[in-house]
Amino acid sequence: MTSSSSLSRARLACALSCFCILGLLGDTLLSGTADTAVALLAGLGLLGTLVALGFLSLAGRSITRVLTVCSAVAQGDFEARIIGVRERGELGELVATINDLIDRADAYVRETSASMNYVSRNLYFRRIVETGMIGAFLAGSKTINAATDAIATRVAGFKGVAREFESTISGVVDSVASAATELDSTAGSMATTAKGTQGQATTLAAAAEVAATNVEAVAGAAEELSSSIAEIGGQASRSSEVTRGAVGEMAETRERIDHLQKAADRVGEVVGLISEIAEQTNLLALNATIEAARAGEAGKGFAVVAHEVKQLATQTSKATEEISSQVVTIQGATRAAVESFNSIAGTIQAVSQTSAAIAAAVEQQTAATQEIASSVAQASAGMQQVTGSTEKVSTAAAETNLASDEVRQASHQLSTQSERLRSEVDGFLEQIRKVV
Repeated sequence: MTSSSSLSRARLACALSCFCILGLLGDTLLSGTADTAVALLAGLGLLGTLVALGFLSLAGRSITRVLTVCSAVAQGDFEARIIGVRERGELGELVATINDLIDRADAYVRETSASMNYVSRNLYFRRIVETGMIGAFLAGSKTINAATDAIATRVAGFKGVAREFESTISGVVDSVASAATELDSTAGSMATTAKGTQGQATTLAAAAEVAATNVEAVAGAAEELSSSIAEIGGQASRSSEVTRGAVGEMAETRERIDHLQKAADRVGEVVGLISEIAEQTNLLALNATIEAARAGEAGKGFAVVAHEVKQLATQTSKATEEISSQVVTIQGATRAAVESFNSIAGTIQAVSQTSAAIAAAVEQQTAATQEIASSVAQASAGMQQVTGSTEKVSTAAAETNLASDEVRQASHQLSTQSERLRSEVDGFLEQIRKVV
C-alpha cells in the first residue's frame, strides 16, 4: 500500500465501497426486512462507485500513454507525442503541457544540432532561431549563439594570425634561404680570393727572392765600386805626390840650369808616369761610369764625377803630350827650355789642382758609396721583411681558404634547415587550415 499511487488507492477504495454496498444489499435482502429507500440508495451508491471505477480506469489508461511517451522522450525519441487522449480538465492540460514541452525540447535540440553541425564544418553563420524559445531554452539558445559568435570571431582572428604568421615565417624562411645563398656565394668569392691571394703571395715570394738576389748583387757592386774609389784615391794621392816632386824638380832646374838636359830627362820620366796615371785614371773613370750606370738613379751623381775625371784624364794626357813636346824642345835648345819653364810650371800647377779635385771627388764618392751601401743594407732588411710578410700572407690565405670551405658547408646546412623549416611550417599551416 505504501508504494502504490493515489490512483491505485482510489481504485482500491472504490472496490471496497462496492463490496460494502453489495454486502449491505445482500444482508437486507436475506433478512426480509427490506427498506425500499435503503435499497435505492445502496443501488445508487453501487452505480456511482462503478462509474467512478470506469473513469478511474480511463484515467489510468491515459496516464499509461503519457508514461509511454515520456519514457520514449527520455530515451531520446523526440518524435513521440501523446495522442488519442480525449481527457479534459487537469489531465487534458497535463497532456497538452507535456506535448508542448516535448515540442520545445525537440525544437531546441534540432536548432542546436543544426548550429553545431555548421560549426563543426567551420561555418558560423547558422544561429539557433530564438523565436518561440522561452525560459531556459531561450537562455541556452542565446548562450550557444553568443558562443558561436565568439568562436567565429576567435577563429577569424586566429586565421588572421595564421596568415600573418605564414607571411612572416615565409619571409623569414625566404630571408634565411637568400642569406644562405649569399653566404655560399660569399664563401665561393672568399675561396677564389684566398686562392688568388695565395698564388700572388707565392709570386711575390719568388719576386722577393729575385729582388734579394739583386740587392746582394748591388751590395757586391757597391763593394767593388768602393774598392775602385779607394784605388782612384790612391792614384790621386800618388799623382799629387808626383806633382809635388815635379815642383821640386822645377826648383832644382832653376838652380841648375846647366843640368837642364838631365832634368828634361827626368821630366820626360815624370811625363811618362803622368801619362800612365792619366791612362789609369781614364780607365778607372770608365769603370766608375759603368758602375754608376749599374747603380741606376743612385749613381747619377757619381757618373757626373766620373765624367769629369775622364775629362781631366784626357786633359792630363794632352798635357803630357805637350810636356813631351816641351822636353824635346828643351833637349833641342836651352833657351826654349827656359822659356818653356813657366809653361811647365803652370801645367804642373794645373795637374796639382786636378789631383786635389780628384781627391775631393774621391772623398765625396766615398761618402756616396757608403750611403749606397747603407741603402742596400736597408733594402736587404726590407726584402727580408717582405719575405716574412709574404709568408704570413700565404699562411693567412690558406687559413682563409679553409674558413671559406667551412662557411660554405655552414651555408649548405643553413639552406637545408631553411627548406626543412619551410616544409614544417607548410605542414603546420595546413593542419591549422584543416582545424579552422
